[in-house]
Amino acid sequence: MIKTKVVKVGDVEIGDGKPIALIAGPCVIESEKLVMEVAEEIKKITEDLGIGFIFKSSYAKDNRSSVKNYYGPGVVEGTKILRKVKETFGIPVLSDVHYPDEVPIAAEVLDVIQIPAFLSMQTRLTLEVAKTGKVVNVKKGQFLAPQDVKNIVGKIESVGNHNILLTERGTSFGYHNLVVDMRSFRIMQKTGYPVVFDVTHTIRVYGIPSSDPRGGQPEFIEPLARAGVGAGVDAMFIETHPNPPEALSDAASMLPLSKLRPLLEQLIEIDRIVKSDE
Repeated sequence: MIKTKVVKVGDVEIGDGKPIALIAGPCVIESEKLVMEVAEEIKKITEDLGIGFIFKSSYAKDNRSSVKNYYGPGVVEGTKILRKVKETFGIPVLSDVHYPDEVPIAAEVLDVIQIPAFLSMQTRLTLEVAKTGKVVNVKKGQFLAPQDVKNIVGKIESVGNHNILLTERGTSFGYHNLVVDMRSFRIMQKTGYPVVFDVTHTIRVYGIPSSDPRGGQPEFIEPLARAGVGAGVDAMFIETHPNPPEALSDAASMLPLSKLRPLLEQLIEIDRIVKSDE
Protein backbone atom coordinates (compact mmCIF):
# COMPACT_ATOMS: atom_id res chain seq x y z
CA MET A 1 0.00 0.00 0.00
CA ILE A 2 1.23 3.47 -0.88
CA LYS A 3 1.36 5.65 2.23
CA THR A 4 -0.62 8.88 1.96
CA LYS A 5 -1.59 11.68 4.27
CA VAL A 6 -4.88 11.23 6.12
CA VAL A 7 -7.11 14.14 5.16
CA LYS A 8 -9.83 14.97 7.69
CA VAL A 9 -13.11 16.52 6.64
CA GLY A 10 -15.12 16.95 9.80
CA ASP A 11 -15.35 13.44 11.25
CA VAL A 12 -14.51 11.84 7.89
CA GLU A 13 -10.96 10.51 7.49
CA ILE A 14 -9.69 9.77 3.99
CA GLY A 15 -6.44 8.07 3.02
CA ASP A 16 -3.62 5.86 4.29
CA GLY A 17 -5.60 2.65 4.51
CA LYS A 18 -8.68 4.14 6.17
CA PRO A 19 -12.01 2.58 5.12
CA ILE A 20 -13.38 3.95 1.89
CA ALA A 21 -15.37 7.19 2.16
CA LEU A 22 -18.14 8.53 -0.06
CA ILE A 23 -18.60 11.88 -1.77
CA ALA A 24 -22.10 11.92 -3.26
CA GLY A 25 -25.16 13.94 -4.19
CA PRO A 26 -26.99 15.30 -7.24
CA CYS A 27 -24.87 16.92 -9.93
CA VAL A 28 -26.35 20.38 -9.41
CA ILE A 29 -28.60 22.04 -6.85
CA GLU A 30 -31.99 21.87 -8.58
CA SER A 31 -34.02 22.89 -5.52
CA GLU A 32 -33.67 22.99 -1.76
CA LYS A 33 -36.27 20.24 -1.45
CA LEU A 34 -34.40 17.81 -3.71
CA VAL A 35 -31.06 18.50 -2.07
CA MET A 36 -32.40 17.98 1.43
CA GLU A 37 -34.18 14.75 0.50
CA VAL A 38 -31.12 13.27 -1.20
CA ALA A 39 -28.76 14.33 1.61
CA GLU A 40 -31.06 12.77 4.22
CA GLU A 41 -31.29 9.48 2.33
CA ILE A 42 -27.55 9.18 1.69
CA LYS A 43 -26.80 10.02 5.30
CA LYS A 44 -29.09 7.21 6.42
CA ILE A 45 -27.44 4.75 4.03
CA THR A 46 -23.90 5.66 5.02
CA GLU A 47 -24.69 5.63 8.74
CA ASP A 48 -26.22 2.17 8.35
CA LEU A 49 -23.13 0.98 6.47
CA GLY A 50 -20.65 2.75 8.73
CA ILE A 51 -18.77 4.82 6.16
CA GLY A 52 -17.82 8.49 6.04
CA PHE A 53 -19.96 10.76 3.87
CA ILE A 54 -19.40 14.18 2.29
CA PHE A 55 -22.39 15.70 0.51
CA LYS A 56 -21.72 17.12 -2.97
CA SER A 57 -23.84 19.30 -5.20
CA SER A 58 -22.78 22.14 -7.49
CA TYR A 59 -24.25 25.59 -6.97
CA ALA A 60 -23.36 26.42 -10.58
CA LYS A 61 -22.54 24.53 -13.77
CA ASP A 62 -20.42 26.86 -15.85
CA ASN A 63 -19.19 24.36 -18.45
CA ARG A 64 -22.53 23.49 -20.05
CA SER A 65 -22.64 22.90 -23.80
CA SER A 66 -25.45 25.43 -24.37
CA VAL A 67 -26.37 28.79 -22.85
CA LYS A 68 -29.92 27.43 -22.57
CA ASN A 69 -28.90 24.66 -20.17
CA TYR A 70 -29.63 24.98 -16.45
CA TYR A 71 -26.88 26.90 -14.65
CA GLY A 72 -27.84 26.45 -11.00
CA PRO A 73 -28.81 28.88 -8.24
CA GLY A 74 -25.38 30.53 -8.09
CA VAL A 75 -22.87 30.86 -5.28
CA VAL A 76 -24.91 32.99 -2.85
CA GLU A 77 -28.19 31.08 -2.95
CA GLY A 78 -26.45 27.74 -3.49
CA THR A 79 -24.24 28.03 -0.43
CA LYS A 80 -27.28 28.97 1.67
CA ILE A 81 -28.84 25.64 0.72
CA LEU A 82 -25.60 23.77 1.37
CA ARG A 83 -25.34 25.46 4.77
CA LYS A 84 -28.82 24.13 5.59
CA VAL A 85 -27.71 20.61 4.60
CA LYS A 86 -24.63 20.94 6.77
CA GLU A 87 -26.47 22.25 9.82
CA THR A 88 -29.53 20.02 9.52
CA PHE A 89 -27.75 16.72 9.02
CA GLY A 90 -24.34 17.39 10.56
CA ILE A 91 -22.45 16.37 7.43
CA PRO A 92 -19.63 18.14 5.57
CA VAL A 93 -20.39 19.67 2.18
CA LEU A 94 -18.50 20.07 -1.08
CA SER A 95 -19.06 22.16 -4.19
CA ASP A 96 -16.92 23.46 -7.02
CA VAL A 97 -15.78 27.01 -7.74
CA HIS A 98 -15.17 28.57 -11.13
CA TYR A 99 -13.85 32.07 -10.46
CA PRO A 100 -11.49 33.51 -7.84
CA ASP A 101 -14.09 36.02 -6.64
CA GLU A 102 -16.45 33.17 -5.68
CA VAL A 103 -13.92 31.61 -3.34
CA PRO A 104 -14.43 33.80 -0.22
CA ILE A 105 -18.21 33.28 -0.36
CA ALA A 106 -17.87 29.53 -0.91
CA ALA A 107 -15.24 29.17 1.83
CA GLU A 108 -17.67 30.49 4.46
CA VAL A 109 -19.76 27.32 4.05
CA LEU A 110 -17.92 24.57 2.22
CA ASP A 111 -15.77 22.02 4.01
CA VAL A 112 -14.21 20.93 0.73
CA ILE A 113 -13.69 23.30 -2.19
CA GLN A 114 -13.44 21.55 -5.53
CA ILE A 115 -11.44 22.72 -8.54
CA PRO A 116 -13.21 21.47 -11.69
CA ALA A 117 -11.35 19.30 -14.19
CA PHE A 118 -11.54 21.90 -16.95
CA LEU A 119 -9.95 24.47 -14.59
CA SER A 120 -7.39 22.25 -12.90
CA MET A 121 -4.44 24.10 -14.46
CA GLN A 122 -5.70 27.59 -13.58
CA THR A 123 -3.03 28.90 -11.22
CA ARG A 124 -4.81 31.95 -9.84
CA LEU A 125 -7.97 29.99 -9.04
CA THR A 126 -5.96 27.18 -7.45
CA LEU A 127 -4.02 29.57 -5.24
CA GLU A 128 -7.15 31.43 -4.11
CA VAL A 129 -8.75 28.13 -3.09
CA ALA A 130 -5.58 26.92 -1.39
CA LYS A 131 -5.22 30.11 0.66
CA THR A 132 -8.54 29.45 2.39
CA GLY A 133 -6.91 26.55 4.25
CA LYS A 134 -9.94 24.38 3.43
CA VAL A 135 -9.60 20.89 2.01
CA VAL A 136 -9.06 21.19 -1.74
CA ASN A 137 -10.38 18.52 -4.07
CA VAL A 138 -8.61 18.71 -7.42
CA LYS A 139 -10.36 17.06 -10.34
CA LYS A 140 -7.60 15.86 -12.65
CA GLY A 141 -8.28 17.29 -16.08
CA GLN A 142 -9.06 14.67 -18.69
CA PHE A 143 -6.23 16.21 -20.73
CA LEU A 144 -3.63 15.47 -18.03
CA ALA A 145 -1.51 12.43 -17.31
CA PRO A 146 -1.73 11.23 -13.70
CA GLN A 147 1.92 12.17 -13.17
CA ASP A 148 1.04 15.79 -13.97
CA VAL A 149 -1.04 16.36 -10.85
CA LYS A 150 2.18 16.81 -8.88
CA ASN A 151 2.40 20.29 -10.41
CA ILE A 152 -1.06 21.22 -9.11
CA VAL A 153 -0.16 19.78 -5.71
CA GLY A 154 2.94 21.98 -5.71
CA LYS A 155 0.84 25.10 -6.26
CA ILE A 156 -1.43 24.27 -3.32
CA GLU A 157 1.47 23.38 -1.04
CA SER A 158 3.26 26.63 -1.96
CA VAL A 159 0.84 28.59 0.24
CA GLY A 160 1.07 26.14 3.13
CA ASN A 161 -2.06 24.09 2.46
CA HIS A 162 -1.55 20.32 2.77
CA ASN A 163 -5.21 19.35 2.89
CA ILE A 164 -5.51 17.92 -0.60
CA LEU A 165 -7.64 15.30 -2.33
CA LEU A 166 -6.94 14.25 -5.92
CA THR A 167 -9.78 12.97 -8.05
CA GLU A 168 -9.50 10.77 -11.14
CA ARG A 169 -12.30 11.15 -13.66
CA GLY A 170 -10.83 9.55 -16.75
CA THR A 171 -8.67 10.61 -19.68
CA SER A 172 -9.84 11.69 -23.14
CA PHE A 173 -9.92 8.80 -25.58
CA GLY A 174 -10.70 10.16 -29.01
CA TYR A 175 -13.23 12.95 -29.21
CA HIS A 176 -16.12 11.90 -26.99
CA ASN A 177 -15.11 9.13 -24.65
CA LEU A 178 -13.13 8.91 -21.43
CA VAL A 179 -11.17 5.88 -20.30
CA VAL A 180 -9.92 5.11 -16.80
CA ASP A 181 -6.36 3.88 -16.51
CA MET A 182 -6.44 1.93 -13.25
CA ARG A 183 -2.70 2.56 -12.83
CA SER A 184 -3.47 6.25 -12.33
CA PHE A 185 -4.79 5.73 -8.80
CA ARG A 186 -1.45 4.45 -7.52
CA ILE A 187 0.51 6.98 -9.58
CA MET A 188 -1.48 9.86 -8.08
CA GLN A 189 -1.17 8.42 -4.56
CA LYS A 190 2.61 8.72 -4.94
CA THR A 191 2.13 12.47 -4.42
CA GLY A 192 1.39 11.55 -0.81
CA TYR A 193 -2.28 12.50 -0.94
CA PRO A 194 -5.49 10.43 -1.04
CA VAL A 195 -7.11 9.64 -4.36
CA VAL A 196 -10.83 9.76 -5.12
CA PHE A 197 -12.51 7.99 -8.04
CA ASP A 198 -15.24 10.02 -9.74
CA VAL A 199 -16.95 7.11 -11.44
CA THR A 200 -20.08 8.83 -12.73
CA HIS A 201 -18.22 11.39 -14.83
CA THR A 202 -16.09 8.72 -16.46
CA ILE A 203 -19.13 7.27 -18.21
CA ARG A 204 -20.32 10.56 -19.75
CA VAL A 205 -20.23 10.69 -23.54
CA TYR A 206 -19.00 14.21 -24.14
CA GLY A 207 -20.34 16.13 -27.11
CA ILE A 208 -23.82 14.71 -26.60
CA PRO A 209 -26.09 16.69 -24.26
CA SER A 210 -26.38 15.08 -20.84
CA SER A 211 -30.17 15.21 -21.19
CA ASP A 212 -29.92 12.84 -24.17
CA PRO A 213 -29.89 9.16 -23.14
CA ARG A 214 -26.92 8.71 -25.48
CA GLY A 215 -24.96 11.20 -23.33
CA GLY A 216 -23.89 8.56 -20.82
CA GLN A 217 -23.31 4.86 -20.30
CA PRO A 218 -24.61 4.29 -16.76
CA GLU A 219 -24.49 0.52 -17.16
CA PHE A 220 -20.74 0.84 -16.58
CA ILE A 221 -20.95 2.74 -13.27
CA GLU A 222 -21.07 -0.35 -11.07
CA PRO A 223 -18.33 -2.43 -12.76
CA LEU A 224 -15.98 0.55 -12.94
CA ALA A 225 -16.66 1.43 -9.31
CA ARG A 226 -15.83 -2.12 -8.24
CA ALA A 227 -12.65 -2.04 -10.32
CA GLY A 228 -11.57 1.28 -8.84
CA VAL A 229 -12.02 0.10 -5.27
CA GLY A 230 -10.15 -3.08 -6.17
CA ALA A 231 -7.30 -0.89 -7.41
CA GLY A 232 -7.07 0.81 -4.02
CA VAL A 233 -8.81 4.20 -4.17
CA ASP A 234 -9.35 6.07 -0.92
CA ALA A 235 -12.84 7.45 -1.63
CA MET A 236 -15.63 7.20 -4.19
CA PHE A 237 -17.34 10.14 -5.87
CA ILE A 238 -20.82 9.24 -7.11
CA GLU A 239 -23.38 11.64 -8.47
CA THR A 240 -26.84 10.29 -7.69
CA HIS A 241 -30.43 11.38 -8.17
CA PRO A 242 -33.86 9.91 -7.34
CA ASN A 243 -34.83 10.03 -11.02
CA PRO A 244 -31.82 10.73 -13.28
CA PRO A 245 -33.78 11.09 -16.57
CA GLU A 246 -35.53 14.13 -15.05
CA ALA A 247 -32.35 15.72 -13.69
CA LEU A 248 -31.37 19.19 -14.89
CA SER A 249 -27.70 18.24 -15.37
CA ASP A 250 -25.91 14.94 -16.13
CA ALA A 251 -29.23 13.16 -16.50
CA ALA A 252 -27.65 10.38 -18.58
CA SER A 253 -24.80 9.61 -16.21
CA MET A 254 -26.00 9.76 -12.61
CA LEU A 255 -26.63 6.65 -10.54
CA PRO A 256 -30.26 6.18 -9.48
CA LEU A 257 -30.45 6.77 -5.74
CA SER A 258 -32.19 3.42 -5.30
CA LYS A 259 -29.03 1.66 -6.51
CA LEU A 260 -26.63 3.42 -4.16
CA ARG A 261 -26.97 1.16 -1.10
CA PRO A 262 -26.42 -2.17 -2.93
CA LEU A 263 -23.44 -0.74 -4.79
CA LEU A 264 -21.87 0.60 -1.58
CA GLU A 265 -22.33 -2.76 0.11
CA GLN A 266 -20.24 -4.35 -2.64
CA LEU A 267 -17.62 -1.61 -2.55
CA ILE A 268 -17.20 -1.82 1.21
CA GLU A 269 -16.55 -5.54 1.00
CA ILE A 270 -14.01 -5.14 -1.81
CA ASP A 271 -12.32 -2.30 0.08
CA ARG A 272 -12.07 -4.45 3.21
CA ILE A 273 -10.42 -7.29 1.29
CA VAL A 274 -7.99 -5.03 -0.57
CA LYS A 275 -6.87 -3.13 2.52
CA SER A 276 -6.62 -6.21 4.73
CA ASP A 277 -4.35 -7.88 2.15
CA GLU A 278 -2.01 -4.91 2.01
